[in-house]
Amino acid sequence: MIDFTNCKEELNSYKGSEKKKTLIYEGKKYLVKFPDPIREKNKNISYINNAFSEYIGSNIFKMAGFPTQNTILGIYKYNEKEKIVCACEDFTDLNKTLYEFENLALSTNPDKKIETELSDILNVLDENKIINSTNTKEKFWDMFIIDSLIGNTDRHNGNWGFLLDNKTNKIEFAPIYDCGSCLNPMINDDEIEKLKANEIKNLAINCYSCLKENGKKINYMTYIRDTKNKECDKAIIRVFKNINIDEINKFIDEVSYMSNNRKEFYKKIINERYKVIEEVYKKEK
Repeated sequence: MIDFTNCKEELNSYKGSEKKKTLIYEGKKYLVKFPDPIREKNKNISYINNAFSEYIGSNIFKMAGFPTQNTILGIYKYNEKEKIVCACEDFTDLNKTLYEFENLALSTNPDKKIETELSDILNVLDENKIINSTNTKEKFWDMFIIDSLIGNTDRHNGNWGFLLDNKTNKIEFAPIYDCGSCLNPMINDDEIEKLKANEIKNLAINCYSCLKENGKKINYMTYIRDTKNKECDKAIIRVFKNINIDEINKFIDEVSYMSNNRKEFYKKIINERYKVIEEVYKKEK
């Protein structure tokens, strides 16, 4: 595992609630996310295992064929303590600027505050004249399917967006980034060890997106099973064939520093969700 302790540090300009540093590793800039020891004592505030969640979630997106932020799992020594961190490569530069969806929402409808109501988000994508609405909505729903597989509970309007090429003015859907809220990061290893099979299944199936429909958070698996949204159904057809569950299981098994109990837990909840997505794929294809 890579040791980031002696990497060159720059002033941090990244937002978010987690402890973080901006480090240069092999000539590239990385946002390095740390567990927060103060917040670990109060689990309803922050994440304990977010480094594993970030790393695995990002790589599952990558395995499914999505342009995705590169992530590296590593260590950082601070005050004689070794911390597990996740380094997230900065995919912006002088020629490429990230515009998060929340910025697009602010400029599209001056009469309404856009939060995470699904209909509001889709309306912004339809109304905005700068982006390709059809292409963007397809990528949005494709992202939704993999988020449902990994159980991402925080794909809010600042966790996805668009990449502008400053030379050509071309706008693309940005690489996937910020997956630290997937895979139940607030459940510790002791709690995992006590979970029964039915409890693990319940955690897998009863997982909610931060997206809302009629003011209520969307239950990923219920929403997918209902097959009421044809754009979501089409995304399953596009995405499912690129999900290699054996490759995902193997990848999880090979993650360093993570307990075997956590590995088995991750594989079980992902496999439960995979079966639901597979069921809908077979029905809709």
